[in-house]
Amino acid sequence: MSRTEYPDAVDPLKVGTYPAKAGAGGGFVWDEVLEYRVWCHPERGAPDQNEGSDYFYSFATYAEALECSRDIRGAEETLALILQREHINETDPGHYVHVTEERITEWPVEFLLRPRRTPSTIADFLSPDAPPNRLDILRGLGAKQP
Repeated sequence: MSRTEYPDAVDPLKVGTYPAKAGAGGGFVWDEVLEYRVWCHPERGAPDQNEGSDYFYSFATYAEALECSRDIRGAEETLALILQREHINETDPGHYVHVTEERITEWPVEFLLRPRRTPSTIADFLSPDAPPNRLDILRGLGAKQP
């Protein structure tokens, strides 16, 4: 997947209905893109549309969000609001825990270059037979060794 091929939001009719507050980053894997967001900051030159507070625009496609982020002074780079049905928590460096609670979080869109989570992604990642660099599994570069 290239930067121009990021997936569209899973349900375009829900774009713009998700709460502004979301987790930030993490979890290593993703299930669905809910929307793309462009955060705007009046203190950085964005139009003041929220009494001096930051605000965002929501989009169903990365291309629309990218255009918006380039057109508005004081806008951040596009973020992806994603759904993680399951994810991996790194509680300490190199210590990983499988979390099975759903969560919604904002990610840099580049994280979407990782393959979408499959039924075996987390199990392969946590397996004692995983390759020496477990992150290769998340990058789509390898699976656990036979």
